[in-house]
Amino acid sequence: MNSQTKQILRAVADGTMSVDDALLKLKTEPFEDLGFAKVDLHRNIRQGACEVIYGAGKTPQQIVSILRSMKANSQPHILITRLSEESANEIGKAEKIEYYPEAKIALCGGMPAPDGIGSIVVATGGTSDIPVAEEAAVTAEALGNTVVRLYDVGVSGVHRLLSHANEIMTATVIIAAAGMEGALASVIGGLADCPVIAVPTSVGYGAAFEGLTALLSMLNSCASGVSVVNIDNGFGAGYLASMINHMEAKQ
Repeated sequence: MNSQTKQILRAVADGTMSVDDALLKLKTEPFEDLGFAKVDLHRNIRQGACEVIYGAGKTPQQIVSILRSMKANSQPHILITRLSEESANEIGKAEKIEYYPEAKIALCGGMPAPDGIGSIVVATGGTSDIPVAEEAAVTAEALGNTVVRLYDVGVSGVHRLLSHANEIMTATVIIAAAGMEGALASVIGGLADCPVIAVPTSVGYGAAFEGLTALLSMLNSCASGVSVVNIDNGFGAGYLASMINHMEAKQ
């Protein structure tokens, strides 16, 4: 059961919300049909986070309409991923958003205070992996997590990674984004006592096959505790890391 549902039940228990008001909040129309989109208004109740808007392929006008639907239904901290700067500028004329160009993410509603059980480390093999890593990092921050960035700590100079042993050893979950041969996730997996989420990136020369080599390498990692998301899926890694970092809420 997620935090929003718990808050409603606690409000009923302490007398600050009536049973009828609580029932109304829980059974409100689960989605709004905009014609071109059916906005999931119960995502926050089911999963603990609002629906995320995938910006690629949507017009700025469509995104504004979805944003307004979510805001009208008290959806906080709305994320828009894979959003071009041009579209962000158009959306910004109609709604207040904060745009993170390197991550290609926009956030409506402001960045929340961290409420996770620990920190999420986001590490990259090289500087070229940073855009994917930033998508993961900003996603995690927007979902209420403290994020520590360790960039350009790949295995071709492994001493750079080892100099951050304290951050690695104290993390609740680690995201490792790397292209080329994707070895970073295995190295981190062999050092850390927490889950490691590997993100293959489409960085590398011809035989890297636009991230396929890194994907297969990470899937075949001999380090225990390493899971893998799809190529360049920084958002998926950040979202999963946030779920792990909020597991205490289920206890």
